Amino acid sequence: MATKQNPKKANLLDHHSIKHILDESVTEIVTTKGYPEDVRMSNIRLFIGAIIIVVALFAQFYNKKFPENRNFLIGCIALYPFFDMSLCLELKRPDRWDLHGLQCPVSPLLSVYLFDWFFYRMGSFNSTGLIVTSKLPRFSDMYTLTIASADPQSISAKPPVELTKSVTKWFTEDGVLVEGLFWKDVEGLINEYAKESKKSK
Repeated sequence: MATKQNPKKANLLDHHSIKHILDESVTEIVTTKGYPEDVRMSNIRLFIGAIIIVVALFAQFYNKKFPENRNFLIGCIALYPFFDMSLCLELKRPDRWDLHGLQCPVSPLLSVYLFDWFFYRMGSFNSTGLIVTSKLPRFSDMYTLTIASADPQSISAKPPVELTKSVTKWFTEDGVLVEGLFWKDVEGLINEYAKESKKSK
């Protein structure tokens, strides 16, 4: 007997909360369609993030006081933006910039869009796997979901498909996600991608 799941609820005044709920649901939908998540990029992201934290901790708790630790602090200050930008570049590789811009999801001061990446691969010789991206511009209610080939140069690659819709179509006034409607839209986008003919060379 299936257990009744608690409804997913977001703070409608918080873009991060809204996008987190939607992205979490997208992950569930895509994986149930037979595309297991490729967590390698997430692991790289966590590793670089851990290095950033370690650098910050060393800068804070180094046993020498200023100015004796001046050179050490300069090194930490130089390393922090280096690893921060490395994380940005890892998440938003140059081959995707032409489609999705240069927005960095790591540093709030650099970020124009609340942007996340999802990587999926399918163990089939005739499938390149999927890259699913989402964005929710600040001060906007328009959520965009894009499905593209993980290897756009492959002969099996298909043209990307995109869905843009107001989040108000998926949430009640109390911030509860109407999962049936959202699942229908996302599944429709996945099916649309599956039906697309292979791109011409």
